[in-house]
Amino acid sequence: MTSQYRRVAPARLEQRDAVRHPVLISRTTIGDQTRKIDNAMLIDLSIYGCSIEANIAVKSGQRLWLSFSCSTPIPSTVIWCEGGKLGCRFDEAIDRDLFRSLTLAAD
Repeated sequence: MTSQYRRVAPARLEQRDAVRHPVLISRTTIGDQTRKIDNAMLIDLSIYGCSIEANIAVKSGQRLWLSFSCSTPIPSTVIWCEGGKLGCRFDEAIDRDLFRSLTLAAD
């Protein structure tokens, strides 16, 4: 018996601790410890992290402070960046009230 093996792309497994909720909030600000870097668009959100669309040059592992609407700056770390989008993990889970207000907000 013969068999033929073929290559397939590896499966993309979701490795997040919480489900991301799609949002579109343009009142997002990205900064570092000392200054505001740029305005951005929040694309999706969980209590542990988010995806953002922004025209900035960042690297994986870089520290950022994110402000959504009228929230206080939230310390986070860039996990990935690709094509004008980046994924961040918050240092601590965000407050559930803030999470609820952002996921229910309409831009």
